[in-house]
Amino acid sequence: MKIKSRFLTWLVASFCVLTLKIIYATCRIERCEKIPGTTPYAGNYKDRPERFLYCIWHDILLMAIFCGKPEHMAALVSRHQDGSYLADLLKMVGLVPIRGSSSKGGPQAVKKCLEAAAAYHISITPDGPRGPRHQLKHGIVFLASQSGRGIVPVTSRARRYWRIQGRWTDMLVPKPFTRVVIATDDPIFVPPNLSSQQLEPYVKQIEKTMHSLEERIDRLVHPENWVDTPDATAPISRAA
Repeated sequence: MKIKSRFLTWLVASFCVLTLKIIYATCRIERCEKIPGTTPYAGNYKDRPERFLYCIWHDILLMAIFCGKPEHMAALVSRHQDGSYLADLLKMVGLVPIRGSSSKGGPQAVKKCLEAAAAYHISITPDGPRGPRHQLKHGIVFLASQSGRGIVPVTSRARRYWRIQGRWTDMLVPKPFTRVVIATDDPIFVPPNLSSQQLEPYVKQIEKTMHSLEERIDRLVHPENWVDTPDATAPISRAA
């Protein structure tokens, strides 16, 4: 059911923010960065003042928001109704929402992202909210080529969590008092003004880096899900 009332949308977002802040306050959060200053949380930008594009899979978006206090951060948000809840949520935690998607308001969203990149980090979920899950679309690579900003892969895992089912991609929420790890990898820089065809190798490179980072963090948080043999390349599926 869609909620058309702006007040009710704000009320839902307020309840979600309060609930999530309480949950994350109980969690044991570990923030891992390969290069100091590449996470967007308060204080880090002083060590590394340049701005980045953060590549975050849709299902761990809330972890990225609530595992610390993001600073100087804007985020691309869908123009669909679900995006209205998220836009209000982002405003409540100090982030700047940029409304748009590949299907609605795409060119305007790219223009706004390019303008915002001068002063803000930009968070983008390149697989969502419509999916396919964990498959990188070209938008973030195009934006990197046009803006000159490095793309920082981000992933997160919780030892125990709830999986909220979505129509296209899910959302993961850690359970109270659990361990949560959030990690960034090296920034990836894309040459300027690439054509659509020239973007493809970088799309594949960044997607591969995201999957590799996921595997490393998943092995750290869920070692029992992995079989460490020479032929083991995938996790054993288990419920959280």
